[in-house]
Amino acid sequence: MKLGVVILAAGKGTRMRSALPKVLHPLAGRPLLGHVLDAAAALGAARVCVVYGHGGAQVPEAFPQSKAHWIEQAERLGTGHAVMQAMPGLSEMDRVLVLYGDVPLIEPETLNRLVDDTADTQLGLLTMELDDPTGYGRIVRDKSGRVLRIVEQKDASTAERAITEVNTGIIVADRSSLDTWLGRIDDNNVQREYYLTDVIGLAVGEGVEVATTAPETLEEVAGVNDRAQLAALERHYQHGLATKLMHGGTTLADPGRLDVRGSLSCDQDVFLDVNLVCEGRVRIGANCRIGPNCILKDCTLGAGVEVLANSVIEGASVGPGARIGPFARLRPEAEIAEECHIGNFVEVKKARIAAGSKVNHLSYVGDAEIGAGVNVGAGTITCNYDGANKHRTVIGDGAFIGSNTALVAPVEVGAGATIGAGSVINRDAPAERLTLTRARQTTIDDWQRPKKR
Repeated sequence: MKLGVVILAAGKGTRMRSALPKVLHPLAGRPLLGHVLDAAAALGAARVCVVYGHGGAQVPEAFPQSKAHWIEQAERLGTGHAVMQAMPGLSEMDRVLVLYGDVPLIEPETLNRLVDDTADTQLGLLTMELDDPTGYGRIVRDKSGRVLRIVEQKDASTAERAITEVNTGIIVADRSSLDTWLGRIDDNNVQREYYLTDVIGLAVGEGVEVATTAPETLEEVAGVNDRAQLAALERHYQHGLATKLMHGGTTLADPGRLDVRGSLSCDQDVFLDVNLVCEGRVRIGANCRIGPNCILKDCTLGAGVEVLANSVIEGASVGPGARIGPFARLRPEAEIAEECHIGNFVEVKKARIAAGSKVNHLSYVGDAEIGAGVNVGAGTITCNYDGANKHRTVIGDGAFIGSNTALVAPVEVGAGATIGAGSVINRDAPAERLTLTRARQTTIDDWQRPKKR
């Protein structure tokens, strides 16, 4: 059985009040449509078609790696019309599943259950019960419980509006039957649109029994129509991730103050303080402690690392037992070895710092190689950029760099060397020697400070 998927993503999203197409608004750091594409891929669909419209090429261009087939709905005349645009590209499919680009949290398990539950019939629906069904199409059944049709709220009678079982919009159907039904629907309704839901009545009229399945949670089938709904789904998604982390042995100071915008994996006995933001792929080793208000992006932390408050780590690796922060910034290609200390207001970029070295205060280390057991004093700067090109600084094992030193690259400081505080070093400093550059200190005894007239 070949399953084809149609994702409807052509809507304007007027209530978002945004120039950005609705399906490109982010949830957990990814566009809404990206979550739906992932769900379709998890089903093993033979072909995925995305029908887009508002925003034009901006929508497919947001997914350059996707293998989906993109179909523009130039004239947007309703959901039925949108599915019609995709049907020619699904001619080799046996069944067709219709999803929505603004319903991001649908679970592949639920969709698999829908497909399995409808294996013996030509048409299946995903429906749900709501205490307040306002705004949804109602599922109309006969006295024996068989589905008769779906009626949109704008077209519903008073009795039909009292129905609490509603349509989620997600259907699966025999491909050839769906093609036939779509050809028979019309726009004879208040909105003057071609409703996909009209195929239900047509199928019932042919004696087709419509099977229904319900999702596990209402959030799975919740659509995003405005920013408030987007925020509500964001919190639901983040709560689910937090719960999984805690069940896996991670302690969260407050599960409600964690934001994962990518993937986060933690070994056992990790502690995450409040307001942590993780982006991209983040890997945290056992027994790490992450302080409050930190940002971790595309980084790896070894076992026993402590990241103190308000630190930013991006594109970097940190070895076991290292301590970072507070207020430290590790930029891409920073490699911090085991037991290093990177302290407050220190920035490290494209530099390797070997085991046990310390850069504790107010320093910038860029395009550098620092050996083991080095102490870098406060206010030290590697002057790596000459206005056109970047140059490297190399510091040997056991060197001591005095405070307020400028190392003008390219330059090398030998192993065991000492650089006197306040020096500007622009030539290589030999190993095991003291090197410094200072003007002689002078005191003028008869000098008088100027006074205001």
